[in-house]
Amino acid sequence: MDETTTAAVESWAGTGVADATELDGGEVGSVHRVDLADGRQVVAKTADTDLRTEAEMLRHLANHGLTVPEVYHATADLLVMAFVEGEPEITRAVERDLADRLAALHAETAPTFGFPVDTLSGKLDLPNPRTDDWPSFFGNHRLGYMAEQAVEEGLLSNADAGRIERLCAELPELLDHDPEPSLIHGDVWRENLVTDSEQVLAFLDPACYYADPEVELAYIAWTDTGGDAFFERYPDLPRGVGDRRPIYRLLPMLVHLRHFGDEYLQPIQETLGELGY
Repeated sequence: MDETTTAAVESWAGTGVADATELDGGEVGSVHRVDLADGRQVVAKTADTDLRTEAEMLRHLANHGLTVPEVYHATADLLVMAFVEGEPEITRAVERDLADRLAALHAETAPTFGFPVDTLSGKLDLPNPRTDDWPSFFGNHRLGYMAEQAVEEGLLSNADAGRIERLCAELPELLDHDPEPSLIHGDVWRENLVTDSEQVLAFLDPACYYADPEVELAYIAWTDTGGDAFFERYPDLPRGVGDRRPIYRLLPMLVHLRHFGDEYLQPIQETLGELGY
């Protein structure tokens, strides 16, 4: 941990840093477990993004019942949280617990889709204008927006962006159900879960907003975070959930294209072809 971060942590803590161990920081930032001189153990995160956004998401999820690390201190440059001991191990028992916890989170609803503020997925902006209509929100502010940004970054051709645009125009017919705006974590995969062999101890690195909860379920299936035990436990899966899954799979593919590069281009093209575009 560099001197600037050490000084900022010590200023907040009112005591010295005895030791700091680097942890996996995900796609943005640097994360350390910090042992303070007074015996406390915390996590300190720095990043090029404004960390107050992550703090707001964590607090929002905590206020709606999801188990996340407690936020102790947040500035644009530093986030200090509780340290939660555990591993990203997914057993069948953890899958069932994950299903229970996410079903409870998804039961938290709002009048409109979106979020009170724009949020982030890793380093990427997530615009969240409050919207009554789900196909419009998902088409304009998720698939369409991510495709436009990928074109600007030279990662997606105009031709492929046009295929996504045509799909977005037909989302009212393709997403032929009427979901409630449900609170989702937005980035549930094994590396963002702290677990023991029986349960999820904490959810990390959210990208939350109010959405069709099938977005979350499709991502869990795509990342193989939850299998049969998860989907058998999750209550009342809507009719047609499997048919909509390839559409929702395009969103994390576009996010991963922008984070990791063109290894995700062919899967995007193949999924568009599977959908008839």
